[in-house]
Amino acid sequence: MGDREATLKSAIESLDGQDLRLIRVSSLYETEPIGYRNQKWFLNIVAEFETNLFPRQLLHRMQKVELALGRRRTIKNGPRTIDIDILLFGDAVMKTAELEIPHPRYRERRFTLAPLAELNPELRDPITRQTMTEMLAELRGQAARKIPQPVSELP
Repeated sequence: MGDREATLKSAIESLDGQDLRLIRVSSLYETEPIGYRNQKWFLNIVAEFETNLFPRQLLHRMQKVELALGRRRTIKNGPRTIDIDILLFGDAVMKTAELEIPHPRYRERRFTLAPLAELNPELRDPITRQTMTEMLAELRGQAARKIPQPVSELP
């Protein structure tokens, strides 16, 4: 919702800092919604960061950025200003009530796999050991359109 491009750029800029250093960002992808379909298509990116934060510290940092950018959790899978997820954390595998890494549904979503495959096609899932390219090739449905404008050039 709102100025989607500016919100994504603000999220990246807000996360980037001394203890969380931006490495690179995928292209923008506009993707059809999953679940609650009566809404505008989403804009998605994947960003790679280097950090010395622990996973829960990173999660809390991301949640603060979401709140600062106006995130309100109302309708499940519904419209929102921003949604920031930890998809992978190196080769870490963890599951707590608060956080699951790898993200439990990232393998089923074109809006995560397409940008991940763009950034690192040979990156392997720490559980299945499949590459991002292999998982993307197996995925059916979920339209996605790559937008060639880099995040750095967003308003």
